[in-house]
Amino acid sequence: MNEPLALLSATEQLLAFREGSITPTEVLEDQLENCAADIALADNRVNALTEIFWDDSRAQAKAATESYARARLTGDFGALPPLLGLSVAAKEKHAVKGKSLSLGLLSHQDVVSDTDHPIIERLRAAGAIIHARTTSPEFSCATVTHSPMWGVTRNPWNRQTSPGGSSGGAGASLAAGFTTLATASDIAGSTRIPAAFTGTVGYKAPYGRIPGVGELASDRYRGDGPMGRTVADVMLMAATISGTHAADANSWGPSGIPIEVGELQTSQLRIGFSCNLGDYPVAESVLAAFDELVENLKNSGFNLLEVQLPWSTGQIRETTFAHFGHILAPAMVEAIGNSSKPRAAYTDQFISDALDQARSVPLLESLRKDALLNSQLTEAMSEVDILLCPTNAVDYLSAEGNYLHGIDVSGKHLTHYWEGHMTSPFNVANHRPALNIPCGIGRDNVPVGVQIVGQPWDEKTVFEAALILERLIGFRTNTRYPELANFG
Repeated sequence: MNEPLALLSATEQLLAFREGSITPTEVLEDQLENCAADIALADNRVNALTEIFWDDSRAQAKAATESYARARLTGDFGALPPLLGLSVAAKEKHAVKGKSLSLGLLSHQDVVSDTDHPIIERLRAAGAIIHARTTSPEFSCATVTHSPMWGVTRNPWNRQTSPGGSSGGAGASLAAGFTTLATASDIAGSTRIPAAFTGTVGYKAPYGRIPGVGELASDRYRGDGPMGRTVADVMLMAATISGTHAADANSWGPSGIPIEVGELQTSQLRIGFSCNLGDYPVAESVLAAFDELVENLKNSGFNLLEVQLPWSTGQIRETTFAHFGHILAPAMVEAIGNSSKPRAAYTDQFISDALDQARSVPLLESLRKDALLNSQLTEAMSEVDILLCPTNAVDYLSAEGNYLHGIDVSGKHLTHYWEGHMTSPFNVANHRPALNIPCGIGRDNVPVGVQIVGQPWDEKTVFEAALILERLIGFRTNTRYPELANFG
């Protein structure tokens, strides 16, 4: 194999484990070496991990290595769990029994979980190795990843920039070769945004397809999900963690069943595209990468239709923040209580903005705004199977930025920096699957991502399209060894 072990895809690893050409121990050691090298840096660290389970993960990798060796002797691989020996870095908000559950808050640093989150439970049962946990902003309420608790997480592609958020530690870990797979969550783009900035793949499943926990699992904007370095890896992980679970009454569908995809012909797939979803100002380098993809698809014979949407960034901001002000912000206020512990400025800003919007938009009107946005999207996508659009309108965000006074994009000032991302409409329309894949390198060496948005509940078509686009684009995440990166 001509690629560092730490950066091999999950599907490549599983094949090699069975053949015996490499072992889970060898891959894990390469990844742990990368983690240790980052920890040793005096400054400018990627700093994507909150903790690493050095001894326990090595013991699990050794056991997995031995299981593959026994299976090779008997020729019976059927009894092996589907993710045996693959490393997974878990977002800290995904509870691991006996470990911290701080949500990035100093006021919660002594909270310890007494159970595994459903997706952690399923990953363990599938043979995955939870070897580390990843950073996120406080309450997962920012699209940058820094906090008083864990410091600044940086993008391996350009360490002056953020990997995005809120699953920034997950994206950075994948790009830096710290892990093979990672867990993420998404309430306004928190999986897709960092996937785009880090050149990785991130999936927001339809609402309820992947189980959550607690009362906030009933928030129809939210969801948990997988991140990886290839579409096939994300499909593999999604199949493992999806499905009905007793912890979440809103969860649905089978669990552990691989997503069956076919080979679509160019004439079969009707592709809609929008470079701005209405009036998003899009950075020049993002637009260039997106336009190149659209042109490549046209030249490859695909049926493309430019989709017109009547949205404005103001409409989307008002719709989403009214929703957050009625649900998430009050939950955050309750969780903080009377704590005097330091908090990130973006946390207080988010709470203030959301509560202000909710005061001006009563709950019933908030629901009407959601319904309007959904109906507008349904009409716009009535003649297509999928919609393509940029994931982020901005080139990148500063690693240490707070963006308390909005953000300027392509000469336009946006009231809230979340308007620099084109993801939250598909949390309002959360019955639709949405997947980010890399589509190029933008300004200052920061990757650019494209979203693939499907029809309600239709995961199959989204993944089929993603596999086609991935082959067409030819992008392969590799930051530590850029000479091995491959475009087209």
